[in-house]
Amino acid sequence: MNSVEAIVHNLNEVRRRSILVWESIPDEYMDWRPDSEAMSMKEMIRHILDSEHYYHLALLNKGSLESYESPYETRVFTTLQEELNFSEPYRNAFIHTIKAYDQEDLTNIQIDRSDVGYVRALGDMLMRIAYHEAVHAGQLLDYMRTAGLKRPKIWD
Repeated sequence: MNSVEAIVHNLNEVRRRSILVWESIPDEYMDWRPDSEAMSMKEMIRHILDSEHYYHLALLNKGSLESYESPYETRVFTTLQEELNFSEPYRNAFIHTIKAYDQEDLTNIQIDRSDVGYVRALGDMLMRIAYHEAVHAGQLLDYMRTAGLKRPKIWD
């Protein structure tokens, strides 16, 4: 397995485990949030999916976007499966882009997000994208614990 394949594998494993968490949230808890300042469970899922699309465009742009029109902005969250179906083409395009990179690209391509405080090599940025989703999966597990819900076993 080369570095690009390992990154794709990691992204796919993080998503697989996220989906295990997401599918464990009862529909009646999708609007639940631990406090008024926090995202609801469905807002966090939407945030993860939308952020991945933004990050994909930022990779193609080699940096932050001057403007971003989210395909999720006006979309009403209905069911998890509909969200996943809607997101599938964006996810596939993201993974396809990553698979087109080679080992040297991971070090040589710089992603300029100095507007939010960093410039990173592509490989670093791809790992940050996976980490972003993993952190939110952990947050959702904490939400579920706080709400008294059964949590899935994601460590298989």
